[in-house]
Amino acid sequence: MNFLAMPKIELHCHLDGSVRVETIIDIARKEGIPLPSFDKNELQKELIAPLECDSLDEYLKRFSLPNLVMQSKDSLRRITFELFKDAATENVKYLEVRFAPLLHTVKGLGVEEVIQSVIEGMREAENCYEIKGNIILSCMRTMSVESAFEVVEKGKKFLGKGAAAIDLCASEEEGFCKRFVEPILLAKEYGYRVTIHAGETGIGKNVLEAVELLGAERIGHGVFIKDCAEAYKIVKERQVVLEMCPTSNVQTKAVHQYAEHPIYKFHQDGIKVTINTDNRTVSDTTMAKEINLVNKEFNLSEEDYRQMYVNGVEASFADQETKEWCLAQY
Repeated sequence: MNFLAMPKIELHCHLDGSVRVETIIDIARKEGIPLPSFDKNELQKELIAPLECDSLDEYLKRFSLPNLVMQSKDSLRRITFELFKDAATENVKYLEVRFAPLLHTVKGLGVEEVIQSVIEGMREAENCYEIKGNIILSCMRTMSVESAFEVVEKGKKFLGKGAAAIDLCASEEEGFCKRFVEPILLAKEYGYRVTIHAGETGIGKNVLEAVELLGAERIGHGVFIKDCAEAYKIVKERQVVLEMCPTSNVQTKAVHQYAEHPIYKFHQDGIKVTINTDNRTVSDTTMAKEINLVNKEFNLSEEDYRQMYVNGVEASFADQETKEWCLAQY
């Protein structure tokens, strides 16, 4: 199959992990921001995580540099527009982009200004290309519970107007869900959908708690349900969709090589999986590349791919009209 030509759905993509290298250089020059290098090849070495990363925490270090150039309205609009444009060129029909608004307030932007700027960049791209999208507001697990409440409250006015869901991300520690029960439950009351990063490191129980305590409808990664029978059972029985990111999972050592990735075993056993990039720049990848990697290891049939596409559409936080449009693209 020619996966480049196939329609695609992406549910797990971080804005700050998907900034064009040329754009980082351009914005840094315009805004007088110092960089380790203004040479594209040298800067790529700072931005792209190697396949031989020691851990998730080492992988996450790659995000500090892009965030330097994501502190103005114009930069946020531009970076979002370019991400949607890049996705559209590889036939992604629907893209959900997540970011942590509080990371973009360093130079004085308010949380609402950050969110508005990203939505404007997305809308501009939707008007130019055959792609639709929503944004997901991420709360950092390394920050206070109060900070999560702030994101939930300030993002509320954008629900149904480009913002669709809440997320918890960053370094993963055992039992993190217990700390964030109140802000996530409040988010659900307001109408946010819920996806949670969990089971990306060796803690399958976090997935169980994300579903039971936080009401997660989708799980970012979820690799380690393979080692936790209770988590595996609840994901399968409740049809919680896994947003899986093969290259990222090799880089963070969730798995040591592509052949070990559980995505196809999960799929064969009736667990709903989707294929995603996680971070286009940090993982040096695209949706076509990720799908090709899965196909190379597991020899996807056309029906396998169609089911993953449908899983993505059905699990998306899009409205019904958008879902029907996406299904009609296949």
